[in-house]
Amino acid sequence: MVHDRRKADHIRINLDEDVQFPALTNGFERYRLLHQALPDLDLTQIDTSVTLFGQRLKVPLLISSMTGGTAAAGAINRHLAQAAQARGIALGLGSQRTGLEQPETADTFRVRAVAPDILLFANLGAVQLNYGYTVDHCRRAVEMIEADALILHLNPLQEALQTGGDWNWSGLLDRIETVCREVGVPVVAKEVGWGISERVARQLAGAGVAAIDVAGAGGTSWSEVESHRAPTESLRRLARAFADWGIPTAESLVMARRGAPDLPLIASGGMRTGIEVAKALALGATAVGIASPLLKAATLSAEAVLAEIDHLTAELRIAMFCVGAADVPALSAPGCIEQVLS
Repeated sequence: MVHDRRKADHIRINLDEDVQFPALTNGFERYRLLHQALPDLDLTQIDTSVTLFGQRLKVPLLISSMTGGTAAAGAINRHLAQAAQARGIALGLGSQRTGLEQPETADTFRVRAVAPDILLFANLGAVQLNYGYTVDHCRRAVEMIEADALILHLNPLQEALQTGGDWNWSGLLDRIETVCREVGVPVVAKEVGWGISERVARQLAGAGVAAIDVAGAGGTSWSEVESHRAPTESLRRLARAFADWGIPTAESLVMARRGAPDLPLIASGGMRTGIEVAKALALGATAVGIASPLLKAATLSAEAVLAEIDHLTAELRIAMFCVGAADVPALSAPGCIEQVLS
């Protein structure tokens, strides 16, 4: 089936090809955490926990939505879920359209058996609401995996670059508002790697989303991914023209905070280190999404994923210690971060 091939292609391309933004970065090099030579803290007592949607995360990390729908994707999801359970962090699954339309693939998304306690996000493409999907489809996606919340992902550029993509985005905000009002769980609006502007953040907040994942530019470029899938040279050229398109994650985070000052924000898109995690938290994120660094590990084992998470967590704890932040809220206090490049 076409969705199966697309899922398999995405995994293969992300693992085997260079699909990072050629020049654009996530923007966090423009900020510096301010070192404190007398932190007046015990490193062993640093509290990295946060609360999101009423659930405590031991570390403010979300394993960002990646995949599902194929046998390989099912193994990846189980490894990610086992690691999330072991470390008390959140997990978002890949788009469940395949699971809804091809029920035999639904088990590749089901991870509750190995992760009974985690904050778990279902996921559907928002644009499907313009192509026949209803609140009922959204509820079914949530029920399929016993999720705590629903991600509606926004990917207009990716759809525009796909042969047979979903190009009609007219009136979509009203349909998102209907889902937020009726689905019965918190709804997170998430880009897939090109960022959320201040205007869109304000629109989404007005529509009733419970949180925004800015998913900015600077990590995996999905236009580069699509260039590897393009069936013709003309379409490859078109995709590559947008290789450095988007709002860098740090800029998008600041924009989204202005547009939606009262909503929890998740910073994802090119997040690679615990120091960048600390910077994002200092700039107002509630949690940080990580994807690409965990994908290769997840093809191996849950233990490999745990090793990556533990390394990120150690960097975050030391960064918090060295800026004098005893807990995550303290990171956003004045004097923890400064902009060094405009």
